[in-house]
Amino acid sequence: MRGDPIIRLTNATIKQGAKTVLSEVDLLVSQGDFQYLIGSTGSGKSSLLKTLYGDLPLSDGSGEVSGINLRKLKERDIPTLRRRIGIVFQDFQLLNDRSVYNNLKFVLQATGWKSSKEIKNKIEEVLDKVNMGANANKLPHQLSGGEQQRVAIARSLLNDPQIILADEPTGNLDPSTSEEIMILLEQISNSGRAILMATHDYSLILKFPHETLKCHQGKVINTVQNTL
Repeated sequence: MRGDPIIRLTNATIKQGAKTVLSEVDLLVSQGDFQYLIGSTGSGKSSLLKTLYGDLPLSDGSGEVSGINLRKLKERDIPTLRRRIGIVFQDFQLLNDRSVYNNLKFVLQATGWKSSKEIKNKIEEVLDKVNMGANANKLPHQLSGGEQQRVAIARSLLNDPQIILADEPTGNLDPSTSEEIMILLEQISNSGRAILMATHDYSLILKFPHETLKCHQGKVINTVQNTL
């Protein structure tokens, strides 16, 4: 039995500017789901994720993410939306001039946290979850790619999101490190959070099987392992 819906798109059109990238998109992601989003380069995976976190507007169809109506989303509402979701990118997007701790502190302060004690406790909590507690004072360049992605995942957990949107989170990692990140993401999913992960790494999909959606010829279709 699936949990409560977190993302729901119905007959949605995904656009980049005036260009339609995907049409007639129906998408349901519920609490605890782990879903892959696959497709060739330019097929619409990133555009779909950007629409879900408010970087691209939804102008046709209906869409809701964590209780927020994407059709009615105003620019002033985007910070609220992004506090309810976690976002993990391929290139980590850490601030290179500050420590791991201060990267996370920056995000908490930017999303309204005031108490120094609460900030410290939350940072320690999320770093422990990703086994990076001993690296809090290091700068990003002192970490391996896998360690930087662990910090990025910790950052995505700071505001206790219902869902994590991951855009090629293993794209810059070697196979062994990619598997470590997948194990971590599965642990997060098993704790009740949903994950929607865009990837082109079919070997990971085969090793860590989950429901798979494919962006193909302007549509999003459900697929199965042997037809990837």
